[in-house]
Amino acid sequence: MTISRRHLAAVALLATGTPAFVLSSAHANEADAAAVAQAVAALTKAMLTPDKAQLEALTADQLSYGHSGGAIQDKADFVNVIVTKKTVYKSIELSKQTIVVAGNDAIVRHAWESESGTGDGKWNVSKIGVLQVWQKQGTSWKLLARQAFKV
Repeated sequence: MTISRRHLAAVALLATGTPAFVLSSAHANEADAAAVAQAVAALTKAMLTPDKAQLEALTADQLSYGHSGGAIQDKADFVNVIVTKKTVYKSIELSKQTIVVAGNDAIVRHAWESESGTGDGKWNVSKIGVLQVWQKQGTSWKLLARQAFKV
């Protein structure tokens, strides 16, 4: 096989391009993980306020929102319960959060501690674990699935 200048140029290009690709891929993952963390924080804030527009903007139309007691809500139910104040959040604290980005999906895990009630002045404390799946739709990250579990 004859090695031409074109072959050498192609090898040189690949050799110098690979590290740039790896670095840009790692940088993109870090940027996506930061964007997902911001979306989680925005969703938490929207649940505390309650902000219908934000809740709808941060959740996918196909949302499956699972509670630790077994109840499962779709997007309309999830938003409605918060906006109509059937559930009122006095506080939500997230800790031990991890985020793993895999392409256009992200897996978020955290510990959840909250005070919530139905507006009658009685507050319930919840200490649970949560798994969330976020999906990048266009340029926005949206909550696709959430499952809480007892710890």
